[in-house]
Amino acid sequence: MIKPPALQPGGTIGVLSPSYWFREEYYQKTLPYLTDQGYEVVRGDTTRKQCRQYAGTPEERAREIMDFFQNPAIDAILCARGGYGANRVLPRLDYERIRQHPKIFVGYSDITAFLLSITVRTGLITFHGPMLASYKNGFVPYNMDHFLKTVSGTFPLSILPPEDLPMHVLKPGTAEGPLWGGNMSLILDRLATPDQLHPGDGILFLEDVGEYYYAFDRMLLHFRRAGLFDSIRGLIIGEMTEMKDQEVPFGRSIDEIVLDVCGDLDIPIVSNFPCGHGTYQATLPESLPVRLVADPASPMLEFLEPPVEHESRKQLC
Repeated sequence: MIKPPALQPGGTIGVLSPSYWFREEYYQKTLPYLTDQGYEVVRGDTTRKQCRQYAGTPEERAREIMDFFQNPAIDAILCARGGYGANRVLPRLDYERIRQHPKIFVGYSDITAFLLSITVRTGLITFHGPMLASYKNGFVPYNMDHFLKTVSGTFPLSILPPEDLPMHVLKPGTAEGPLWGGNMSLILDRLATPDQLHPGDGILFLEDVGEYYYAFDRMLLHFRRAGLFDSIRGLIIGEMTEMKDQEVPFGRSIDEIVLDVCGDLDIPIVSNFPCGHGTYQATLPESLPVRLVADPASPMLEFLEPPVEHESRKQLC
């Protein structure tokens, strides 16, 4: 596990769009949410490009990711948005150079592919968290507060649900292990590839958007048959937004589907967790040791150590 350097007050954030293209009006609207916190911003060329659906060609997007990792003036990398297109970029990344230049890398949705590939191939902790697109409908203090605490190395740190998005405890209990996960569709696409996720004895979190209920059921069943749940110690289901049904209703809620597929597992399970495509998005460090507390009275996810490294501590080591 390689921890990136912490983002210091007044540090520099590089913003790029490694998948789908980003609308200029959204960039101009959301940029102040970073600069108002005192950060400098380096704008990537991919936030200005459009090549069909993509923010530039695969070569351009890969080159910018590598440039940002190797640029000593950039302290953290934040993706503008997800969408689609990561799978065309991944084979063009130089993972050894990323390992040699560790820094914070943040995003979700299609960015799940980058997060998992980078962490699995290099050992570098990456961050499933809010992007600029998370604020296109307005500022969300919950997201920014937890993001800043996470990337600055605030410790101890726990993720508690916001008042208007209560977690559902489907199976109570407490479990510890490395945190792994992201968007279900992206995790599914990586099965039987060199970048397949192997959560092992970790805590697995899953989220998605715009899926049919039957498709959610199918993905869970596929994960179970593929062995993703064989050794996990806890399961977190994020906020499943914009779910769809058919003319003949599927007849089960998200929680009922989860319990039908995973209810016999002897692990704590929570749902409606603040991650994914909804309003509330906690920042989740991939591979960091965590403790899942599935207590109906006060469910939470606790970090067992900081996910970033402070320079002073590195010098002592």
